[in-house]
Amino acid sequence: MNPKFAELPYRPCAGIMLANTEGKVFVGQRIDKAPEGDAWQMPQGGIDEGEDAEKAALRELVEETGITPELVDVIARSRNEHFYDLPDELLGKIWKGKYRGQRQWWFLMRFKGKDSDINIETDHPEFSRWQWVGPERLPQLIVPFKKRLYEILVTEFGDLI
Repeated sequence: MNPKFAELPYRPCAGIMLANTEGKVFVGQRIDKAPEGDAWQMPQGGIDEGEDAEKAALRELVEETGITPELVDVIARSRNEHFYDLPDELLGKIWKGKYRGQRQWWFLMRFKGKDSDINIETDHPEFSRWQWVGPERLPQLIVPFKKRLYEILVTEFGDLI
């Protein structure tokens, strides 16, 4: 990491591993595709000042997928907060250059709705398309700098999916 960014804080964030009743997990293709090509990810977003991580996760789920809280059950929260650093080429360029990466609480949620309840054409769209995938595929779909995080999440939540 570039030493000039080493003192920056991590952005507080909440992430959602949304599983359907068939044991598949929701991923969306980011509109702002990464330099590496296709960039798929699970819903996630910042935790606002004074906001609880679970409430932030539910808010982000609505903002990114149109899925409202009554259509999900919260199954589990990650045992620990997870951290990742941005790669050097993104440092200082996203989040107005205020953060070196993210610190994230993750939630496993069970989707109780129908696919027609999902609407990624939100007020501020983040995904261009979405799909359900087997959890084992998640680390291969994510940008390389988040791959280890997704491997950890699949291991942690795997038996509950």
